[in-house]
Amino acid sequence: MRPALSVILLTTLIGAGQGLFLAMLAAELGAHFEAWRALPEVFVARAAALALVLLIGGLAASFFHLGRPLRAWRSAAQWRSSWLSREVIALPALMGLVALYGGAHLEAGAALRPHLAWIGLLGGITCLALYLCTGMIYACLRFLQEWATPLTVVNFTVLGAASGFSVAAALARLDGLDAASGYALAALALTALGLLGRVATLLRNARLRPKSTLATAIGIKHPRIAQSAAGFLGSAFNTREFFHCRPQTFVRAMKWSFLGAGFVLPALLLGVGLAQGAAVWFVAAPLVQWLGLLAERWVFFAEANHPQNLYYRAFA
Repeated sequence: MRPALSVILLTTLIGAGQGLFLAMLAAELGAHFEAWRALPEVFVARAAALALVLLIGGLAASFFHLGRPLRAWRSAAQWRSSWLSREVIALPALMGLVALYGGAHLEAGAALRPHLAWIGLLGGITCLALYLCTGMIYACLRFLQEWATPLTVVNFTVLGAASGFSVAAALARLDGLDAASGYALAALALTALGLLGRVATLLRNARLRPKSTLATAIGIKHPRIAQSAAGFLGSAFNTREFFHCRPQTFVRAMKWSFLGAGFVLPALLLGVGLAQGAAVWFVAAPLVQWLGLLAERWVFFAEANHPQNLYYRAFA
């Protein structure tokens, strides 16, 4: 498939925003059970505001993928059967809950304070539901073998959470909070888990074999079938949208890039930050990781081999 920058930005930005919100929610849940010290109200409000910005940024990026953005509201109409429609509903719902959650930690939102637990609970459930919806948009496509696996949903969830906790660690360190170490350790664990999941996906996809051939596609049982014409002149939607048109050397380079920038480098930066305590390492980690996740998401889309490429890939 051809990776679309708008969808890459959508999935990485909202994933980080969801992870950041879950990081705040986890810390407040731990403080409720007296497992650790409660976070300052202003810090939680600022973190929620940043999570909201990331969610809005992802939503804004998605509009560039639409042919007619003014009709975007129609994408929610098929919520009974479409994971995309469910995502379209879950994302604005989460944005509203994040805004209420952050506002409840400010003096101006004191009226919301008695309902904070319910807002947080609904926000956490919606956040996890959004991860599920986003991952299932791709995992439910059985004819794309590279996506049709539970690992797709797992990777979307874990990688989003890892980037969000990395952002939380940076914010906490800039404010001089003890929570920075806890967030960094959680981000390291999630990054390691994400690496295992992503490597498992790469190994699985490398062993896949196409279920369709030219013979099965056209119903002719002959050992040698050669295509001599594309059927039309010039490019078309089928030749533009279903293949990335990049050489395999470029795809391999992107794979090594996202493994390094998305997992190894952020882990090293967080490790150095924990050892030295300097804020610069904590801030650099989520920035480098986000760049790595952009490459990871490019590979995710590029490695999906659409069956129609049996016919059109040679002319793409």
